[in-house]
Amino acid sequence: MENEATRPQPSGCATPEGTASSGQSPVDTRRRVAELLLQNGQATARQLAAAIGITHVAVRKHLDAMATDGLVEFREPLAKATGRGRGRPARTYRLAPAARDTFGHHYDDLATQALRWIHQHGGPAAVTAFAGDQVSALEERCRTALADAGDDTLARATALAEALSAEGYAATAKSIANGGQLCQHHCPVAHAAAEFPQLCEAETEVISRLVGHHVQRLATIANGDGVCTTYIPGVSGAGLKSTTAIETPQVRNR
Repeated sequence: MENEATRPQPSGCATPEGTASSGQSPVDTRRRVAELLLQNGQATARQLAAAIGITHVAVRKHLDAMATDGLVEFREPLAKATGRGRGRPARTYRLAPAARDTFGHHYDDLATQALRWIHQHGGPAAVTAFAGDQVSALEERCRTALADAGDDTLARATALAEALSAEGYAATAKSIANGGQLCQHHCPVAHAAAEFPQLCEAETEVISRLVGHHVQRLATIANGDGVCTTYIPGVSGAGLKSTTAIETPQVRNR
């Protein structure tokens, strides 16, 4: 059995590089910065500048303004962790909760209230049953989208990422050294899932059934991580098309 020391850690998940015209308004540029941070979990100013197509100085100005408004957070990693040696370590930016709430959480509060009512009147078992019922429709839609994906586990993970993205989860898939990894950069019910983890558990079971392989959740947005990361252990990476473009630092499991 895996323990905390041997369990694979989620590696940086990223999406294809986006471009932005130099004629974009500050509002549009900051929206693009927010989208990239949502998709990648975290990134440095230079990584964001390269993806958007503006200068490092310009993107830093946007990040500073967004930090002042409480929309982004940053941290200073240890120098040895960055591999930069001497000099000031690069700041790593991530979306603050206030910014995440602008990406499709319209029904999150309602879902939380409904789950509290169900828990009060039916107990934990009723919440589990409700969670399973809610993801069943999502499973059927994604299963239809995977109809032509074949039997290769990681090829199915790639198709599933595309299907989940169409559902609003901003998902990506990639091959790693010892298996595969499916990342969901947005969770429309993150607040509800933080209080009722049965939602995450039901979703993980759906992912396992759809890819046809045992999977393991390494990180979740509901638990405070930047990305929901699902590990697919011990499979060949031949069938998976990596969708990474921005190389981001690792998201540590909590």
